[in-house]
Amino acid sequence: MTQKSLYPFHLAFPILDIEEARAFYVGLLGCGVGREAERWIDFDFYGHQISAHVIDEPEQDVATNTVDGKQVPARHFGVVLPWDTWHALRDKLKAAATDFLIEPGIRFEGEPGEQATMFISDPSGNGLEFKAFRDPSRLFARD
Repeated sequence: MTQKSLYPFHLAFPILDIEEARAFYVGLLGCGVGREAERWIDFDFYGHQISAHVIDEPEQDVATNTVDGKQVPARHFGVVLPWDTWHALRDKLKAAATDFLIEPGIRFEGEPGEQATMFISDPSGNGLEFKAFRDPSRLFARD
């Protein structure tokens, strides 16, 4: 599937509090709000529909996997942004004193798959990854 034929994805995920989620996704990340009800809310996450559903009990600790010596949440979601947009978001998150699960950095520097990446979590503990490729055509490159 090429970038020109991409369709928005839909992802549902658990949250503990709608207003905390709204403050995070709208206030910090700049997402728009779609439909909502007492126990769920839809966000426009960079053109994709994510649905936050209230759960009554916090989930157990999220498992991690070691990648490049860092503990990556095994369950996470995110978006691939344009290079300059990623850097602007990084600066915004740093200015907001965001706690990073994995600090912003560049992986595979100077290689064909060079990418910027950072991990944060929302107030309910959901892991989010934001990444950007210096050459977006290399998103699925194997070499």
